[in-house]
Parts: sequence; structure tokens; C-alpha cells
Amino acid sequence: MSRPPLSVRSKLFYGAGSVAFGVATLGLSSALLQPYLNRVIGLPALWVGTAIMATLILDAFIDPAIGQWSDKLRTRWGRRHPLMYAAAPLVAASCIAFWNSPDWPPQALGAYLMGMLVLLRLCVSLYEVPSQALAPELTTDYHQRTSLFSYRFFFGVIGGFGMNLVLYQVFLSPENGGILNRAAYGQYGVLAGGIMAASILVTSLGTHRHIPHLAAPPERKVKFAQLLREIGGTLSNRSLVVVMLSGLCSGVASGMNGALSQYFYIEFWGLSAKQISYLALAAVLAAIIGVAIVNPTSRAFGKKRAMIGLFSVATVTSALPILLRLLGLMPPNGSPWVFTILWGDALLATTLAISGFIIVSSMVADVVEDAAVKTGVRSEGLLFAANGLLPKFTAGIGVFLSGLLLTAVAFPTDAAAGAVPPDIMRRLAMITLPVTFAMNALSIAVLTFYRIDQQTHERNLAALGETPLAAEAEPAAPQAEPVIANAS
Repeated sequence: MSRPPLSVRSKLFYGAGSVAFGVATLGLSSALLQPYLNRVIGLPALWVGTAIMATLILDAFIDPAIGQWSDKLRTRWGRRHPLMYAAAPLVAASCIAFWNSPDWPPQALGAYLMGMLVLLRLCVSLYEVPSQALAPELTTDYHQRTSLFSYRFFFGVIGGFGMNLVLYQVFLSPENGGILNRAAYGQYGVLAGGIMAASILVTSLGTHRHIPHLAAPPERKVKFAQLLREIGGTLSNRSLVVVMLSGLCSGVASGMNGALSQYFYIEFWGLSAKQISYLALAAVLAAIIGVAIVNPTSRAFGKKRAMIGLFSVATVTSALPILLRLLGLMPPNGSPWVFTILWGDALLATTLAISGFIIVSSMVADVVEDAAVKTGVRSEGLLFAANGLLPKFTAGIGVFLSGLLLTAVAFPTDAAAGAVPPDIMRRLAMITLPVTFAMNALSIAVLTFYRIDQQTHERNLAALGETPLAAEAEPAAPQAEPVIANAS
């Protein structure tokens, strides 16, 4: 059965599901969780850092299990869609339950919040892992995969920005009690849960028509020892290991930066909640620019060289504002130039980072066939889950380290927003900046060992009896859609 063209409509439906990912990324980010649990709920910073790290590590074990389950699942709705449909109501319920916590004593409340956080992460993974695994099944074309992930990242940024804007401009606005208003976070949780559920349903219905044309390897009965060998063969693929090790390094840096970003925005730069939300606007423009430049950049230089160049410049750019402040070369807080410089820097660094992440995701998709040639088994779910495994470990480590740093510099938990002494924030910056820069630089260096280029990919397709389909180019006329796709 021939595969239908991967039309713009199909890409839009697939990408729309990443609105849920963007909203979840904001809600599960250490940038929001660390100050919320520490400054709003009142849990000690070290407790919070340790707890977030523990939930991330547990989540890192859950994802491969979901990926393997997805790969082995056989239903009339395929391997991915049943889990995606099931995730929609579960994500909404767990999100609302986490952000609307009971008024219990600290220890009991901490246990409740950590339990709900684990459940929320599990429900998000129940959608996200099968959704990522769907991408390499929708197209085998080397460059079309980059285009498909462009849509995914664009909608993810839009979802994250939109919710960020609503969070800081509405729920956490000074008129509504500010960033320490606990009730406002509960209102945010209800809206976030509803949006994530709707996004998941839209993408599941919109891609439903592709189910008959997705990869459906025959069901096999294998012994446990053979299954372990197949999993080991898949996970030991050289290019996958390179991407995972790179994620290990960058995960520590992103975990630390994420957990400390709100502290730096408010206490180091003196920004208001509204200014923080305006910074998120840079991410939207960055997504538009990043999507526009990623395909021509990837085609011109190849995926690996393009990604290394983009990430290298992004790493330097993102470190500049804090470095300039430490050197006394930034305008003083309160100057309009501070926000202008931070906004421009965020635009440039985020544009380059988004383009790089799109290419990395496309590179992971190319590992699917490379691993299948070596093992004889397609394991899209396991591969994408494994790719996210080490970054979750290391992001948790990054959050834990941020808790240690806040404790080491004696950050005052009970201080009003904007009232932390400048010398405390300066000490925090002097420790954080060199560590995060070094980890990002090491992450880029590791990626030089990735080995799958376009020629290798096409040889893998030939070995598997597949070829990039000419029909996967943009069609001249729209195709008729089954009724279920129109329901979305």
C-alpha cells in the first residue's frame, strides 16, 4: 500500500500536538517548579532540588518502558494512536491535581506534590513518546524529516509562549497578587490541563488517516534474552550513543539554567513579571525565524555541520549578558537598555538553539533505519525515549545542583521579590556561568562523532527495501480526507 503524500495539512496536524508539549515544558520546567515549590509553597530549596531530580530520574525509566510498549503494541488503530488518545484526559486531570494542591502540613504536602508531579510526567510521556516515534514513520525522506520536525518545534514554542504570556500577564500579574499568589497557580493549572488535552486530541484525530500506512512490523514471540539483546543492539547504536552523551552534557547546563532563570530575571536583572513574559515573545519570533532557516541551512551544510555551527554560536550568545554584567559592561538595572539587550540576546540565542534542536531531532529519526539495518528490528519508540533518557537524568542533576548553589550562597527563601542582596546574586552568577558554558561546549564537541549523513541514510533505506518517496514532496492538489480527520 503506497504512502499518502505528507501534505502541509498533515504536517500542521502533526505539529499541533506540540502545543501540549510546549505547555507541559513550561509547567514541568525547573524555572517554574523550583520557585513555585520553594517560594510559594515554602518547601526548602534543597528539598525541592532533590525532589525534582528524583522525579526526573524516575521519569527517565518510565519513558523507555512506554517507548518499548508503543513499539510492541498491535491494534486496529496502530501502535501509537491508542496511547496518544488515552493520554488526553489523563494529562488534564493530573495537571489540575498538581497545581491545585491541598492545604496540608509541609511534609505531607511535599509528598503529595511529588506524587502528582510523577503522575503528570508519566501522563505527558504517554503522549509525547508515541508522538515522537510517529515522525520517522510518517516520512522516510532525509530532508522531509527536518521539515516535519520544524512544524513540531514551531507549535511547541507557540504553546509554551502563549501559556507563559497568560501565566505572567494574567495569573501572576501584580493586579492578581503577583508571582507569589498560590491561588493563581491553581487557575493556571486548570487552563493548562484543558489546552494540553485539546491539543493531543487534535493531533491524534488529524493524523489518524495515516494509520494504515505506518510501519507495522509483524508481531513476534521472542524469548526475554533475545529481547534484551535486541534492545541492547538498538541502544548501542553509535550515532544514538553520541546524541545521548551530548544530551547528558547539555542537560546539566539546561537544568541549572532553567531552575535559576527566574531568580536571575527578577533578582539579577530587576525585571518585572510582565517583562519576563515579553521575553517569551522573543521565543515566538525565534521559532518563526528558526523554522525558516533550518531547512536551507541543513541542505547547504548537512545536518551535522549545520547543527554544530548553530549550537556553537547559541552557546556563546546566551552566556554574553551575564559575562558582560560581571565585567561591569552592562547598563545598570532600571535602564531600558537592560531589557532591550536581554530581549535581543534571547531572540538570537533561541533562534539558533531551536534550529539546532530541530536538526538533532531529525538526526535521531535517521537512527531508526540505521539501527534496524544492524538489529533487524524497528524501534522508533524505544529510540526516541532513550534519546530523552539521559537529559532527564542530567536535567534533574542540574536542578539538584541549583538547589545546592542557592543553599551555598545563602539565598533567602523568605525575601520579597526583588529584595535579594546583589552580592548574593553576583556570587551565584560567578559559579553558574563557567559550569553551564563548559557543559554546553562539551555537548557540542561530542556531536562531532555522529556518523549518519544523507548517503548513509539512503544506503540504509535500500538495505531495508525502502526508498525516499517522490510523492512525499508537497502535493499539487489536496487529497481527500477520511471522515475522522475532518472531525478535528
